[in-house]
Parts: sequence; C-alpha cells; structure tokens
Amino acid sequence: MATPIEFIKEKELAWQPSFSGELSGDTYGYRGALIVKKGKQISPDRILPPKIQARQVIMISDDEKIKFFACELESFHHFVPMLEKYKDFFSGEGLNLLYVTDLEKAGTFEYEGVKFTAFALDESSVWNELLDLANLEKSDLKRLKKQEEKIETLYSELLDTNVEENSKTYDEMLACVGESSKQLMGAV
Repeated sequence: MATPIEFIKEKELAWQPSFSGELSGDTYGYRGALIVKKGKQISPDRILPPKIQARQVIMISDDEKIKFFACELESFHHFVPMLEKYKDFFSGEGLNLLYVTDLEKAGTFEYEGVKFTAFALDESSVWNELLDLANLEKSDLKRLKKQEEKIETLYSELLDTNVEENSKTYDEMLACVGESSKQLMGAV
C-alpha cells in the first residue's frame, strides 16, 4: 500500500501545496489543500478548481498513517466525503482537528473508530487557530527558518495540549451545523 503522501501524489489530490517534504523521524509533512471531489475537466490541459476540498491542510504522516491532520472544511457535510477519500490513512491514534465554517458548536466525536475534534472557524486561519490552541505566539515560530521546523514545533506543542471539546456523537455534530459564518475579506 502507498504511503499517504504517495497516494496524494499518485491520485493528483494535492491542490496548491505550500510545503510537501520530509520531516524528522521518518515522517512527512504537507501544507496546502487536498482534493476531496475534483473539479470538471474542461479541456485536456485545463481543470476547474475542486468541487470539494480540505483547505489549509497541515498534515504529518509516517509510512502508513496520518499522525496529525488539521484542515478547514467549508461545510461539516464535507467531512464524510473527505474521510471516505483518505480513510485508509486515518487511525485511532492520530490527532485530527477540523475547522468548519458552518459549524456553530465545537465537539469531539468518533467516526469509524477515528476521533476528530471539530471547531467553528469564523474569520481566522487554521494555522492561527492552531497557534492559539497550542498557546504559541507567531514570534515563537518566526525564529525558525524552515517550514519543517515550524510544523514539527506546532505538532509537538499540540501533543501536550488538551485539544478535546465536549464529547458528541456524529449525529449531534450534524445538529450543530448552521449558516456559514466566515467573513470574506477583501476590498470594500
């Protein structure tokens, strides 16, 4: 079986990655988006953006499984398609955090033996939310020159942080879906 990163490369599921490379301890890191449902192919060399994607992904994996996964989902309804696409690589031991724009309440839930903690994402980025969760300042990471060091430092801090929210079932999480509250930023 392919590693998580080999699977992503072979199936052409990476979307606008900002980092994809080796980390220490035989692990691999990825930052960018992951395609959940591909966009329409409009010509042999042109494809529309993905219909569904996991955005702002920060992932650490080893040869077999995802050890750390954080992303933004536009809707909590995109969770199941995302998990279906990548489920061979999630395990019960991984740290999995979802930031969802149409979620009104946070919760920790288990789905097919894998634990996820889902948070509402309003106006921030996944990276900034993770820094807050880990109680890190941006200045703590600015002194680190390499993207690899920043990802590993964040992950290390998150491992020592209680990231879980109130325990809920998947159906209870579905009941927390509301309107998207994320504000679009740009010229006014």
